[in-house]
Amino acid sequence: MMKKYIIALLVAAAIGNTAKAQKQAYETTVDGVKVIVQPSGNDIVEVQTIIKGGVQNYPATKAGIESLAMSALTECGTLKHDKNSFKDELDKVSATVYGSSNKNYSVVRMNCIKGDFDIVWPLYVEAITQPKFDEKEFARIKQDAINNIKQEDSQPDNAIDKYADKVAFAGTNYAKDPSGTVAIVTALTPAETKAYYQSILTKSRMVIVVVADLDQAAIEAKVKGMLSGIKQGPAFAFKKSTFRADKNSINVEKRDLATNYVEGIASGPAAGTPDFNAFNVAMRIFSNMHFLEVRTNNGLSYAPQAWFSAGQTSTAKFSVSTTEPDKYIAVFDKLVDKIKREGFKPEDVADMKVTYLTGFYYKNETNSAQASSIAANEVLHDNWKRSLTLVDDVKKLTPDDVSNAFRKYINNIVWVYQGDPKKVNQLLYINGTLHNGDNPVMH
Repeated sequence: MMKKYIIALLVAAAIGNTAKAQKQAYETTVDGVKVIVQPSGNDIVEVQTIIKGGVQNYPATKAGIESLAMSALTECGTLKHDKNSFKDELDKVSATVYGSSNKNYSVVRMNCIKGDFDIVWPLYVEAITQPKFDEKEFARIKQDAINNIKQEDSQPDNAIDKYADKVAFAGTNYAKDPSGTVAIVTALTPAETKAYYQSILTKSRMVIVVVADLDQAAIEAKVKGMLSGIKQGPAFAFKKSTFRADKNSINVEKRDLATNYVEGIASGPAAGTPDFNAFNVAMRIFSNMHFLEVRTNNGLSYAPQAWFSAGQTSTAKFSVSTTEPDKYIAVFDKLVDKIKREGFKPEDVADMKVTYLTGFYYKNETNSAQASSIAANEVLHDNWKRSLTLVDDVKKLTPDDVSNAFRKYINNIVWVYQGDPKKVNQLLYINGTLHNGDNPVMH
């Protein structure tokens, strides 16, 4: 009881802080680009420039090009500074500037002390608008990218997740791996990658998030200066798709591993739709129940996982490493059937709502985390204010909302398996108990 009381107090405090923040946060438009500002109440400045699109920006034959381009912005120098002098300038004031990418968008970040903002901002603008793509440095970061791809493929947890995406999303944007493949990345040149970056650096794709205590006029003047050299570009639409498997399936890949790896992908509600929050809570409860049944009660895996993966295409995922995959699917099916039949317990829903909100606010204590949350909500939900109103949205959820969301989306599953093919009976995964008569498809 004491633990729940303390958690409730923390959430209450977070609600109070959020209410204050919500009054202060605002959006403005500079030269056609939305700029979202969250006053921080501290002396740290976090700026994130978002380039929307992610995997929809490039063909499958060029997967990895955007990730490489984002690394090159700060790792290959600018027209005014080589890589070392650029980093030296940042190190003098303990500031950071770097780019990264994911399946939904890329981001170029800067973080510094408020007093150093005027020193760091020009470097940030250089990285975005005047990257050099130096050949020698490009060769270095390309080799680093290739090494990372190989390392990820050698790690079974990463390998099974990428395999699952490749199988479940075959023929769609979400089958693309932002890191690319060794063959694709090896063939990329500095000139090609620079040209690609210049093609996606358009005002039509951009959103800028600022979490800092800076004057609005100063922010708008700085952003206007940065945007002066950036083209408008054609109108851009962030493409969302839904995923639903038309039947249970399993794809098996032989791998010489110490154990066997299984991952399943089921449907999930699209970002910005009414079921999203309820399903998010449902999957968090299911994750706990899944862990309890698979590891604690049956000893089938050390670290079974279940989670809601939200993005352009949102899905539920289930992953396990086990020496007994057939026993796992029996436990999994039994658990899902029980939840569909009985629903989640009201006390479990109440507890998870509190736990989820507490975790959300803990994670958003830093300026960087707040900016990332605002950016993700703006891109995925078309609603940056969701990062400020989430507590009220989640509080409204009922046990029926949460249970019905689980019933609605957890139906047919695309399973993938890596390990010893002789250890898995594929029919158990194909003929599971998760049929509901639907015949859904991805579109």
